[in-house]
Amino acid sequence: MKNLVVYFSASGVTEKLAKRLAEAIGSDIFEIVPRQKYTDKDLDWTDKNSRSSKEMADVNSRPEIVGKVEDFNGYDNIFIGFPIWWYREPSVVDTFLEQYDFKNKRIIPFATSGGSGMGETYKYIQSVAKNAVVEKGKRFSGNSDSRELLLWAKNYM
Repeated sequence: MKNLVVYFSASGVTEKLAKRLAEAIGSDIFEIVPRQKYTDKDLDWTDKNSRSSKEMADVNSRPEIVGKVEDFNGYDNIFIGFPIWWYREPSVVDTFLEQYDFKNKRIIPFATSGGSGMGETYKYIQSVAKNAVVEKGKRFSGNSDSRELLLWAKNYM
């Protein structure tokens, strides 16, 4: 089984976690990069007019991203990391998911959050990546160590 760690990180917390996970399981890694970078103002969840608030209010929002995973078909397990926004994955992650065929692939979500849990994030992901087997996933603290990540990931490898 070949694994890929994919992540979107707005503040750097999820990025550090994703890099620790990729190193722990010996996998390739891919960053979801929005064409238009998120500013602090864009990320102000208390402002109903902020970019992130508007994107998350519209389930069909698909912010543009740059880059593609080379040889995506060669991977079996896709560990996908993101911060929890409005109790689910950010819309920019959905943009990524819609660009690939997940037939015969498993998606294992992992997330960071200041306090929100995963909720039913896996159901949102499944609605976008219809061909995939989507696991419930897990929320981690930003300082989770490689050992904790590896123990969790081994359940899927």
